Amino acid sequence: MSAGKQRDPKGRDKAAVMNWIRRNSPTREELLESRFIKPFAHRVAHSHLWRFTRTSVPRGTALGLFVGIFFLIPGVQILGVALLALPCRANIPIGAAMTFLSNPVTTPFIILASVWLGDWLFGLHANSATFSAMVEHGASAGEWLHWVFSDAAPAMLAGLLVISVVSAAIGYVIATLFWDNWIRLRWRRKLARARDQRHEASTSDTAAG
Repeated sequence: MSAGKQRDPKGRDKAAVMNWIRRNSPTREELLESRFIKPFAHRVAHSHLWRFTRTSVPRGTALGLFVGIFFLIPGVQILGVALLALPCRANIPIGAAMTFLSNPVTTPFIILASVWLGDWLFGLHANSATFSAMVEHGASAGEWLHWVFSDAAPAMLAGLLVISVVSAAIGYVIATLFWDNWIRLRWRRKLARARDQRHEASTSDTAAG
């Protein structure tokens, strides 16, 4: 089996990640038509914000993780990524896709971790045990709002800031490494195809002679 036709598990994994990003990233048209984005369409329509480059992809990853974790509100997340992408020179589709890592399933865990972290790092003394009790008895929206704005707000905001900054930094490093590996993989595939084509051409010439 030729090098260009060998099965590459790492290559398949990287392709799966890229496919997930494409599936979860809004298109340029979809984002510009969003009611949240329309008033700022002139800021996010720049073509360089939609290019996948070695610098824009890691920046988009970091921006999406920071905004997605710190703000936790879907409409605000997308709007935040779109508005901050221009000064950060970040990739908008990547940033928007990263905000989906903060979702209804992960949000309670993020909030609980933020409250605990705020308590632990800054001694804000919010009662994080109340969170578990409210989850168990299915607290109403009013009870959640009262808890957030009375006891948990300082600790939660401090914890969210720490978690979002750390996540953004880790995401930036991982995205940079991933992008470099992805580009190397693509070049190896191109070189392998070129070698296969030269080999096939040489074989054909030999057979014809």
